[in-house]
Amino acid sequence: MKTCTLGRNGPTVSALGLGCMGMSAFYGGRGDDAAAIAVIHRALDRGVSLLDTADMYGPHTNEILVGKAIADRRHEVFLATKFGIKLDPGDPAARGIDGRPEYVQAACEASLKRLGVEHIDLYYQHRVDPNVPIEDTVGAMARLVEQGKVQYLGLSEAAPDTIRRAHAVHPITAVQTEYSLWSRDPESNGVFATVRELGIGFVPYSPLGRGFLTGAIVSPEDFDADDYRRHSPRFQGDNFARNLQLVEQIKALAADKGITASQLALAWVLAQGDDLVPIPGTKRVRYLDENLDALDVALTPDELAGIDAIFPPEAAAGTRYPESMMAAVNR
Repeated sequence: MKTCTLGRNGPTVSALGLGCMGMSAFYGGRGDDAAAIAVIHRALDRGVSLLDTADMYGPHTNEILVGKAIADRRHEVFLATKFGIKLDPGDPAARGIDGRPEYVQAACEASLKRLGVEHIDLYYQHRVDPNVPIEDTVGAMARLVEQGKVQYLGLSEAAPDTIRRAHAVHPITAVQTEYSLWSRDPESNGVFATVRELGIGFVPYSPLGRGFLTGAIVSPEDFDADDYRRHSPRFQGDNFARNLQLVEQIKALAADKGITASQLALAWVLAQGDDLVPIPGTKRVRYLDENLDALDVALTPDELAGIDAIFPPEAAAGTRYPESMMAAVNR
């Protein structure tokens, strides 16, 4: 397995991680814990070390699942989880953000218990709380490091100024943001420039565009009734049709190269810098293997230019989240 250092002075992890969210939440269908654990074990067998979860996935059930999967293989895992988004199991539409220091401590204690571990390797603030100074939240996270409950700190969907202020309180090891061929905001909003200046690692989530860039989704009816994507602007109406035309061109490029659309999309992300560690998710071993094989795909300058011509920044139709969820993104 190829490896990557998260940031200038951070830990060494596998060059591709595994996002575990979809095993328990948001993408519809009843979760199959046995199949999910098989995927996690296969990932570890192939040298994947970075596993990514969060307390709100489920909520809570994904951390329990991951904890069960790694119970006897903890030494092989660089474990990342997140806090800060609060869901109401009785009302799927209700959510809040909490960055209060007392909540940070309580959330960490709860995650440790669910995961069945003594420490969390990388602890992210999942969303920035606009009502709590980032200095206060990161100060509380730093105390978790002092207590030995957390090793490294991260932020998710944080703006450049927020990243700088947080990093001044305690070193931030990784920033996680959606990034893929159809979500290229970090290139233009200052996030890439900021993390590279400060020596912070970058972890792209949804590097396959929530599955759309795999080319396997050809109709909104491909989603289960409870799949979050049915309510996402990019997967609706004219936006879906326009985005599908882009993906069909990516599929054609991939076929010419003898690889899958997923591998082409992941290889493109990996080609954007050796300081990026994408975390594609999957519920199936065969797709895990397909994703990992993207590490062996080399794209020439001409191929990269061809991809960029098809999928320039802002090419995707529709916002990446519904308006209510975009409001929670720190910008």
